[in-house]
Amino acid sequence: MEVNQAAAKLRAQLADPDQIIVCPGVQDGLSARVCLHKGFKNLYMTGAGTSISLLGQPDLGLTPVTDMIRNASMIASLDRSVPLIADADTGFGGPLMVSRTVESYILAGVAALHLEDQVLTKRCGHLGGKEIVDIETFVSRIRAAHEARKRLRSEIVLIARSDALSATLFSSSSPEIGTEEEETKEEKQERGFQEAVKRLKSAVQAGADVAFFEGLQTRDQMRRVVGEMAPTPCLLNMVPGGVTPLISAREAKEMGFKIVIWPCFAMTAAYLAYQRAADELLCTGEIKEPEDRRGGVKEIFEVCGLSECVEFDKLVGGSAFRNGV
Repeated sequence: MEVNQAAAKLRAQLADPDQIIVCPGVQDGLSARVCLHKGFKNLYMTGAGTSISLLGQPDLGLTPVTDMIRNASMIASLDRSVPLIADADTGFGGPLMVSRTVESYILAGVAALHLEDQVLTKRCGHLGGKEIVDIETFVSRIRAAHEARKRLRSEIVLIARSDALSATLFSSSSPEIGTEEEETKEEKQERGFQEAVKRLKSAVQAGADVAFFEGLQTRDQMRRVVGEMAPTPCLLNMVPGGVTPLISAREAKEMGFKIVIWPCFAMTAAYLAYQRAADELLCTGEIKEPEDRRGGVKEIFEVCGLSECVEFDKLVGGSAFRNGV
């Protein structure tokens, strides 16, 4: 059996009726270290952030599975007691590839992952022009993930994500998700909503533990999806500048959500800080030290485990740091 204490802890959190799981989105080692240092009990590895931080590319399905696994493994290893929920996109292929992806995430120590119903050339859920696969293909992805989990006897939590609310069914004449010109915007929204619920319920029957309805556009839709999916726990995605209204963890809990992720919060903060620092250096030729003297290189090293590394070396009889650091 592949023992994963973080996955077991996440399952216990999901089972606690009084708890809501708030996950800051992290894209690299520093963002993860800061969140751990601040005391967050769960982390979320953002696929968009991984693409941007590792490749400098937008979230358009450009990140290969190897990069996603490597990033997830690194973040999960920083503190094995803290559950990491990780984006697994579409699973990166057919059922065999989905199975291999899930096994790799399990071995990386990830506590939960989510798989979506977009086509392989996917994009951020808060961009337009999304296309989704048929429901049979989506369910096969979830079933492949569930079988991989059973094969490794893992407790990893499987999260099913649907983008059907505002997507087009790829290469199909099915009337379920068409774009009939005579439909009103409200009618299209309702049809997409019902399709997403249908897909998520089918995914739960295939082995998913949590439902992730992407791209919710109103508070009413938020409340409805929790009711429609009960008793399955639901995940809410909070993206500043996206299509979903931003609400607090308290309000999300009142609506009945069990998990709230903020995938872009660290990436946005880093982007703005880089902009300010770049402007200062470009315009003045220097970076002035902050008045509170925070943010020096030694402080950053400490957040990333400098003292722990020195102590470990000393504990096992090493002498690499006998003259200090």
